[in-house]
Amino acid sequence: MKYVVVIPDGMADEPVDELGGKTPVVASNTPNMDFIAANGFCGHVANVPDGMTPGSDVANLSIMGFNPSMLTGRGPLEAPSVGVTLEDGDVAFRCNLMNVEDDKINDFTAGHITTSEATELIKALDESFKDIGHFYPGVSYRNLFVMDDLKSADLKSTPPHDSIGEDISEVWLKPDNELSYKLNQLMLDSMDILVDHPVNKKRVSEGKLPANMAWIWGQGPKPDIGNFTKKYNLKGATITGVDLLKGISEYIDLDIIDVPGATGYFDTDYQAKADYAINAIKEHDVLFIHIEAPDEAGHAGDIEEKIKAIESIDSIIIGRLLKELKDIDEEYTIAVLPDHPTPINKRVHTMTPVPFALYSTSIESPDACTEFSESMTGGKYDTFEGYKLFNELIKVSQNK
Repeated sequence: MKYVVVIPDGMADEPVDELGGKTPVVASNTPNMDFIAANGFCGHVANVPDGMTPGSDVANLSIMGFNPSMLTGRGPLEAPSVGVTLEDGDVAFRCNLMNVEDDKINDFTAGHITTSEATELIKALDESFKDIGHFYPGVSYRNLFVMDDLKSADLKSTPPHDSIGEDISEVWLKPDNELSYKLNQLMLDSMDILVDHPVNKKRVSEGKLPANMAWIWGQGPKPDIGNFTKKYNLKGATITGVDLLKGISEYIDLDIIDVPGATGYFDTDYQAKADYAINAIKEHDVLFIHIEAPDEAGHAGDIEEKIKAIESIDSIIIGRLLKELKDIDEEYTIAVLPDHPTPINKRVHTMTPVPFALYSTSIESPDACTEFSESMTGGKYDTFEGYKLFNELIKVSQNK
């Protein structure tokens, strides 16, 4: 039996006036998601437990079959993907290179700065603040900051993508103490270093947003999550363009399939992801395919790009899987679900449970659900905890 889980990040949404009260999912042409829903089982899962922040770390770890309550922060999950091994006592922060205007967060991606540009800026920051900690380059605006002070893990930080338009002094590290003051001052001082850097001067001359502030958040020490292979006795892999998902995968012993052109943005190469997925599932029992583009569109409030992403996932990736999985293994199970909603009108992650649909060659009598949507009815399942879904896939495949 082969298992494939497709994760269109942030795909779930809310009714949008510009779409006549439909959600982007309902407004999109998704015959392959609808096939899975109509010929399989449907329901809703809460990937984010009560009391936890609806971040991609929490939600995706749930989908991969682990209770996210064991997480220590987002930063340490991204460390392995950028080649950083955390030692006992280390605390890793996610570091965004972002754009600030009038002391307010304007763009948490700095206009989706390129990785080569970001690397030069991160080098400058590392040299300037090496007495406090170390900066490590990642992909585009997503980078890492590490310091060896466990007390910093207790600070409260704010994701910049949840704070667009907010004054930086309202959403930076808290509570007010000596440590938070030092790190908040680091972020303020980063502006002096970045604003005159040749990379930013060139970006401004080209009419692009400068990355004029480093924002640290999502901190935590090295986590002890568990091992996917040992827990499920299955060999798994992940396809993603996002360091966070690569880091989670490395921690839980999922192979990481690097796909050329997987950018974690609107321009990601869907065809390449489909090609690599078909090859990867031949060598693995389980494959998680994560696509970031719907989430980026939700944060940007871009309806057109969100619909384009949803339809590309459906036609290029899911359509290809449904066509070719049967030639790889006569028995397979495929599930589709977002990790969390990122509504167009809110532009942030929300706690709302998300819809899922699963199809398996072992299903003899599908439920009454007819199409994939946030409000689909007639499904086999009521809402349950997201980290239990993978076990349910196994039960369904075994007719239990």
